[in-house]
Amino acid sequence: MSVVSADVLPSGPLAVPEAAGAGAAELGPKARLWPSLAAVYRAQLSRARVARIPLLFVATFQSVGILIMMRGVVDGGSHDARFVVAGSSVLVVAYVGLNLLAQYFGQLRGSGGLDHYATLPVPPAAVVLGAAGAYASFTVPGTALTAVFGCVLFGLPMGNIWILAAVIPLAGAALAGLGAALGLLAPRPELATLLGQLGMSAALLLGVLPADRMPDAVRFLRDLVPSTYGVEAFAQTFAAHPDWALVLGDLAVCAAVGVVSLAVAAWAYRRAAVR
Repeated sequence: MSVVSADVLPSGPLAVPEAAGAGAAELGPKARLWPSLAAVYRAQLSRARVARIPLLFVATFQSVGILIMMRGVVDGGSHDARFVVAGSSVLVVAYVGLNLLAQYFGQLRGSGGLDHYATLPVPPAAVVLGAAGAYASFTVPGTALTAVFGCVLFGLPMGNIWILAAVIPLAGAALAGLGAALGLLAPRPELATLLGQLGMSAALLLGVLPADRMPDAVRFLRDLVPSTYGVEAFAQTFAAHPDWALVLGDLAVCAAVGVVSLAVAAWAYRRAAVR
């Protein structure tokens, strides 16, 4: 047997495994929230563009039908007419942001689609916020069309209709976060669909008429539905001299509920993704 000195052995090839082993422990930088959110938003927007447009038409047609039906029992330009128009407009947001998003996340969880998102290097909040933002974006044309049609039908002024630029995203965030949470927490897709339908029905029944027309018990339930604060804010702007402090207060409630509901939805997503 011959013995070879270690000094004459080639150091390059033998040293590579050690260097590779030392570098293998290094991980790439963690994905940031805002770039991930933008990527998920664009993907969801392109995915939902074809599938959700017919449903958005249904949501708008439903709200316009409610306006026509209520015109037979509510006088044009009256106090009640303000809430009918505002409630019917926000109902489009509730149908898409709450009902459809609850169904989407319920089906995603039931079919195992969350496993795909769990493998992506994106924060859970980006998935929830991206999907919620994409669905809420589809409510803009239907809500604006319903509001304009309602103002013409009931003879209401349209000078402050620009407030929809704040009502749609804030009420949409609150309702979309609630819809996503319902879909992710429901044990079965069928139950998620049921909860989404019940939430939309609550937005319809409790948001179209003013609070002073309702019994005290129903008025308490109305205060628990986040969409009613968007209705209140929009309805206030039809007055000759709107109380902007009340409008800002109602919008602030929508914003607060939106932050809480989206945080709960992100937690529900993390909980569902690891199961």
